[in-house]
Amino acid sequence: MSEPDSDSFERSPCPVANALDLFGDKWSLLIVRDIVLGKIRYGEFAQSMEGIPSNILANRLKRLEAAGVVAKQAYCEKPVRYQYELTEKGRDLVPVMEAMVDWATKHVPGVRVFPRYR
Repeated sequence: MSEPDSDSFERSPCPVANALDLFGDKWSLLIVRDIVLGKIRYGEFAQSMEGIPSNILANRLKRLEAAGVVAKQAYCEKPVRYQYELTEKGRDLVPVMEAMVDWATKHVPGVRVFPRYR
């Protein structure tokens, strides 16, 4: 197996470090969670209980799209409005998130599990 180009890594070739480069902020996985739970439009994400600021929401959606985790599609032309869905790459995060739910349910008192995860 050939060694990957060193320029392709932001931190190091460590898989955990590289996943954190994309998902290590407070908001990205919450957006993915919301899509899994059925939210697809910007306004729906903005109404999530965590209260993501609109400038951060717009930035994270762009980052997730650029990384190939979500895809956007116009649902309104005037003004142009988009809805989002997980790509195959994004859907591959679902088992990871389910593992996080299992861990938090076991180790973090007071968490509430959303129906989609059970």
